[in-house]
Amino acid sequence: QLQLVESGGDLVQPGRSLRLSCAASGGIFDYYAIAWFRQAPGKEREGVSYISSQDDITFYRDSVKGRFAITRDSAKKMVYLQMNNLKPEDTAVYFCGAARGGSSWWLRKNYDYWGQGTQVTVSS
Repeated sequence: QLQLVESGGDLVQPGRSLRLSCAASGGIFDYYAIAWFRQAPGKEREGVSYISSQDDITFYRDSVKGRFAITRDSAKKMVYLQMNNLKPEDTAVYFCGAARGGSSWWLRKNYDYWGQGTQVTVSS
């Protein structure tokens, strides 16, 4: 089984940057596509960004395009989410999830493993 641990969340002012990390262990990392989801209080968990298991194909939700960038380092079993120009509406708990398959990256049900989440708060 794959274990995922997120880190890097913090309280930052609007316009600042953060880099989230997702560390994987216990499984064959290269089999899995990885996505970042987020969940704000009282809201559903939503897909933020995705990177494929091979070829580093990436997807982003519209509201973060041009501000966020997802990368993976297979040698270190890590996935990163660089978040620039953060906005108050980016405030949420951010989770990384791992999927072996599924054609709709933004659907939570396609992910087999999840981390515990890391809090990102954007406020002045």
